[in-house]
Amino acid sequence: MTYRFFRLLACQLLLAFACALVGAPAWAADGIDITRATIEAGDDGYRLNTAYDFELNHGLKDAIQHGVQLHFTTEIELTRPRWWWRDEKAVEQKRTIRISYDVLTRQYHVMVMGSFQQSFQTFDEAMFMIRRPTRWLIAPKGKLKPGETYEVSMRMYMDREYLQKPLQVNAFNDSDWRLTSNRKTFTYRAE
Repeated sequence: MTYRFFRLLACQLLLAFACALVGAPAWAADGIDITRATIEAGDDGYRLNTAYDFELNHGLKDAIQHGVQLHFTTEIELTRPRWWWRDEKAVEQKRTIRISYDVLTRQYHVMVMGSFQQSFQTFDEAMFMIRRPTRWLIAPKGKLKPGETYEVSMRMYMDREYLQKPLQVNAFNDSDWRLTSNRKTFTYRAE
């Protein structure tokens, strides 16, 4: 009789463990992948052309539906290596994009902070704007020295600093609210 009891207990534990694995979040899917990052020289200066690949988990989608605004910040740094002194920081910029939902109009709003705002009918259209943002002017013409090679470092993350204070406490303790990319580095030869 005890053999049967332990066998049943072992089966139940194995079943509970399997259910926990199926219900566990996929950590790899919770990150932001930078799929494209190039710098383009133009008449007005240097623009960053990027694309990101990520999905919001159920908790973040639900938060947007209930009026919480989410902010995604992209940071970029261009440094010029120097053998005789510390590296020169030529460019250090941040840009934040906000997504929100208006329950009355049933529209999603995406705003590039300090710039423009667009409205969308669906969540997927709004997220497309965040995943494929407009080219961003990171430096005016003449800021970079033509012919010089710069080391570029960038990342994107969900900026929890913009959340309301009660939500910030929860967001810092909850891994579902930590959405970030690895730092992407590449070199750029200024034109």
